[in-house]
Amino acid sequence: MPSGFVIRKNQYYDSVFLMGISKRIADVPGVQRNAVLMGSETNKRLLADIDICDPQIDAAQPNDLVVAVIAETQQIVNDVLRRLDEFLLGGVQVASTSNPHSFEEGLAQKSNANLAVISVPGEYAAREARKALEAGLNVFLFSDNVSIDEELDLKQFAAEKKLLVMGPDCGTSLIGGIGIGFANVVRKGSIGAIGAAGTGLQEFTSQVHNAGFGISHAIGTGGHDLSDQIGGLTTLAALEALEADPATRVITIISKPPGTKTLARLIERFKTCTKPIIGCFLGAPAKPHETGANFQCAPTIDEAVWLAIRALGGEPDSNKADFSTEERQWIGREKASWSPEQKYVRGIFAGGTFCYQSQQIFRDAGILVYSNAPLEAKNKLRDSDQSLEHTFVDMGSDEYTLGKPHPMIDGTLRKQRILTESRDPQIAILLLDFILGYNASMDPVGELFDAILEARQNVKKRGGNLTVVASVCGTDGDPQDLNLQIKLLKEAGAIVFRSNAKAASFCCELLK
Repeated sequence: MPSGFVIRKNQYYDSVFLMGISKRIADVPGVQRNAVLMGSETNKRLLADIDICDPQIDAAQPNDLVVAVIAETQQIVNDVLRRLDEFLLGGVQVASTSNPHSFEEGLAQKSNANLAVISVPGEYAAREARKALEAGLNVFLFSDNVSIDEELDLKQFAAEKKLLVMGPDCGTSLIGGIGIGFANVVRKGSIGAIGAAGTGLQEFTSQVHNAGFGISHAIGTGGHDLSDQIGGLTTLAALEALEADPATRVITIISKPPGTKTLARLIERFKTCTKPIIGCFLGAPAKPHETGANFQCAPTIDEAVWLAIRALGGEPDSNKADFSTEERQWIGREKASWSPEQKYVRGIFAGGTFCYQSQQIFRDAGILVYSNAPLEAKNKLRDSDQSLEHTFVDMGSDEYTLGKPHPMIDGTLRKQRILTESRDPQIAILLLDFILGYNASMDPVGELFDAILEARQNVKKRGGNLTVVASVCGTDGDPQDLNLQIKLLKEAGAIVFRSNAKAASFCCELLK
């Protein structure tokens, strides 16, 4: 298939910006694949994996922009590369107007700053993060591909200086009401949150807002922080900061199960905390014991929200966990519309936390689910592209995002997977998540709308019916227009819930 590339010398952009440009190029008719990357050694290997090789690429430096396009015709390739400035300008229009070219220049412009946001290729991220820490700044480290040894070194250094390192691979934080990374528009309040997963923090903070309450701070830690290699250094530092913060009255921690040694360390800290703590350790087989009077354990994010609100003296509408009469009627209606062959659910997720939480809900219901990111290794798919019986796929995992935009930014890969799943005569339920907020796609439902309609039509032609169940994570303040996104889903024939846990539980009821 025709391909081509362009190299722009000394034209550096961060990874969030580049994902947006890649999305704009992917939307061009006839473009099959593209890569918009800096010329680091890791990125050169990614280009080689899609057969984009050239001595000029080999010679590219980490500050050089490399844009490669594979398309149906050479004319399309040439047109896209010729229009590169147009794509870049379209991204710059929503970017900051400041133009520092180094950390030192940025610090000179913002001499009173106390937080640095770092989004550079992983092999350079630790060096830049250390510069920020040495300058007395807390760090939000969006970059991934930072080694465990480098992460531990950064966090130990930060602990010595009484600073926070949020990350590496930290997708979300809310500091004093300001969102960093992928974040929703939520009101300020007195609930503090600590999260090892970005979409977990987004779901928690959005539901708190939607319940009429607010967030003081939501501190991301990065997915490895609660491993025994790191020992929860950022989690413990964040816990100390929120405990000392007069605006925070209750603290919630959301993560996958911590390492055994790290959990024991957390439990000892919980016992001395002066504020109520809610722990939501998704996928944990049982709640930790002897954690102190101030600690409560929640099996799902929804329940973590209810417990946090109760800790403030509020009365959450926990009855929303139950299905209404109308929703139970939907269950009977949908089951009756399936053909005898239809019996499996396929979950195609943009949010890794939602994939994980959904598996937990199915496990607790006694339903075995396979995944590329399973709760247990024995349930791992041999091939992530080939579903097996009940299957949940995290489309945001590294295997799908290396060199490509995250599915929260670009729904192309999810769209393709939806259509693939619809060709399986045994599919009965399609479970989807949609995540709103800053830096996410401005129309996540619109990107998949046609695919949902086509998938339902494919199943209808075989004499069955595809039940589409969707959750929407967001608030009324998000730029995507929450009500419009929900309306579009319903027009596509989807059953819509405002929480991932409720959507997954509904699918379990359908399969009983």
